[in-house]
Amino acid sequence: MVTAEAPVGIFDSGIGGLTVAHAVMQQLPRESVTYFGDTARVPYGPKSPETVRRYSLEIAAFLVEQQVKTLVVACNTATAHALPLLRERLTIPVIGVIEPGARAAVRATRNGHVGVIGTAGTIKSGAYERALRALEPSLRITARACPLFVPMVEEGWVDHEATRLIAREYLAPLQSEEVDTLVLGCTHYPLLKHVIADVLGPDVTLIDSAEETARETALVLRDQRLTAHNPAGPAHRFIASDDPLMFLQLGQRFLGDAIDGVEVKTLG
Repeated sequence: MVTAEAPVGIFDSGIGGLTVAHAVMQQLPRESVTYFGDTARVPYGPKSPETVRRYSLEIAAFLVEQQVKTLVVACNTATAHALPLLRERLTIPVIGVIEPGARAAVRATRNGHVGVIGTAGTIKSGAYERALRALEPSLRITARACPLFVPMVEEGWVDHEATRLIAREYLAPLQSEEVDTLVLGCTHYPLLKHVIADVLGPDVTLIDSAEETARETALVLRDQRLTAHNPAGPAHRFIASDDPLMFLQLGQRFLGDAIDGVEVKTLG
């Protein structure tokens, strides 16, 4: 039986979802987190919807075995392809990252023109366009796949001249279209936020869905009466399906002492 002191489960195709984990830890400091990064099979973006759904179900089953009390799908591609299936199959609450990000973008835009960047899978799914138009039908939306961003983040090239060159190439159409708000539609992309901001300039608001997703997680836990108290403090676990040293090195850049070790679990 799941209790309020059980951890929040979070998963991503790799390390990008640690941006969501960080936001959850900041906003919900008493909550324990169990994070799974599927580093052996990253990136998810080019893979078929069927494959992404299979991977997502495997990871969800593993995290349920770890007795998590809710599941946060901190991967836009997995949210786009697998969220309804996960909600159907699991008995715990399941939270995605697309709807929270869409809400933040609608609040932020001034000229009604929102850009979305993401993996090929996320952009092809049209999930962001549907979520945005459900909130504000009059929005103009420009979407652009940026498939090289994820492997660059996973390689640790978050401030590299090659990354800047590719960012300028990817973002040029959004500049010419004069979007005033850009949704970072992949949880890896906030790690490139400073590069993206430099290319687009100060007049474009960048939407990182991590903060909104953490807020939604807090609401779901409260509504389900699953908010933790943990007087002894939270206990976090980080699990990767491959290359734990790289995961640890990159994770420590923005989680600091919150991550001091990485377990390995191979799936599939």
